[in-house]
Amino acid sequence: MKLFARDALLPMGWAHDVVVDIGADGSILAVDAAFAAPDDAERVQGPLIPGMPNVHSHAFQRALAGLTERGGPSADNFWTWRTEMYRFLERIGPDDQEAVAAQLYLELLKAGYTAVGEFHYLHHDPAGRPYADAGEMAIRIRAAAAAAGIRLTLLPVFYAHSDFGGSAPMPAQRRFIHDTGSFLRLVDALADRKWQRLGIAPHSLRAVTPGELDEIVAFTRTRLDGAPIHIHAAEQVKEVDDCIAWSGARPVEWLLEHAPIDAQWCIVHATHVTPEETRNLAATGAVVGLCPSTEADLGDGVFPTVAYLAAGGRLGIGGDSHVGVDPFLELRLVEATQRLALRKRNVLARDGESSGLVLYQTALAGGAQALSQPVGAIAVGSRADLVVLNGDDPALVEHAAQDVLDAAIFGPGRQIVRDVMVAGRWVIGEGHHADEEAILVRYRHTMKRLLA
Repeated sequence: MKLFARDALLPMGWAHDVVVDIGADGSILAVDAAFAAPDDAERVQGPLIPGMPNVHSHAFQRALAGLTERGGPSADNFWTWRTEMYRFLERIGPDDQEAVAAQLYLELLKAGYTAVGEFHYLHHDPAGRPYADAGEMAIRIRAAAAAAGIRLTLLPVFYAHSDFGGSAPMPAQRRFIHDTGSFLRLVDALADRKWQRLGIAPHSLRAVTPGELDEIVAFTRTRLDGAPIHIHAAEQVKEVDDCIAWSGARPVEWLLEHAPIDAQWCIVHATHVTPEETRNLAATGAVVGLCPSTEADLGDGVFPTVAYLAAGGRLGIGGDSHVGVDPFLELRLVEATQRLALRKRNVLARDGESSGLVLYQTALAGGAQALSQPVGAIAVGSRADLVVLNGDDPALVEHAAQDVLDAAIFGPGRQIVRDVMVAGRWVIGEGHHADEEAILVRYRHTMKRLLA
């Protein structure tokens, strides 16, 4: 099939009168300029941009959003939120996981995400026992992604301990826990099944000992050649302090000194880093996965994005606990937190390029790398994951192409996205999904039971 776009965001910037030729396998075969739409081309009804990868998702937490807002300012923090999350997940079974994930993935698509990295640690039943198929919950994630039409990078999580130094896990963590043997058997079994992309995720230095980290990374390099490796790091000040007490080093500092950090890695959050850590992390080629709406919701802190990008760092954006499902909101918050910290405007813009363009293209490249998927560009060889912006939204109406991303990210848009294509197939048309009613009905029944 062929698409004709009056305006399209290509790797070198905005281009006009563009024809995109898409093969039967969903990849882009050619991108050419044309003075008019060819007779065999479908004309898209708005500016055409690459779909955004979401590098960090805990799908089941979508059902928790809005249920943890009754604490007090002196008592409530990340750790009390985590306790409430542990209580909530006691209720979630395989059917619930699938229903919640399908609703989430539908919402991500409608907002302009076309691929997602699922940081999947809800492995066992509520008693902590493996399901008859140890990959049952992962299979439900895959089914949900297929139902919605989003592309998935599954990141099964290794979680073995409650704190630094190999502390025994807490009872509330029993649904997550593996030893290295059972975890590697799980990954090995999952690798034999049909996945769009499979990686691994050692949860954090709190949950993984150095020896375990070495073992699972070595296995991954051998069994899943080139697979992405994601890890939480330095999200909270307490985590940094506890890591220093355990090892004498900060979490990112420890990882840089002891782990083979390179372009296969995504360091999620990395909120609390020193200037030296910032420069050294940027030099590895790894991606930092920022989740600004969740990081704000949990009171994590602010990552030094300006300094990190100035050092050549790469970043992607994610939804984490999904208090927000909008990539344009996440990008606004990336810039907004830096403006608040530095008391300046347009701090991520480059000469001749706007803040919105820099933010969007940076997150596209980092997201594609972190998910190890051929996405993030309207270019030959990339998968045709495409978004048509809604030029009829008052926030975008009559904006020229060079301003439309700034309007989408920093303006008061209500329905920014019109149409979404994944792998050459339209999954969202005029803001709607063909199966959204059935997916919502299932989600509603699930939430009624979970909240009873």
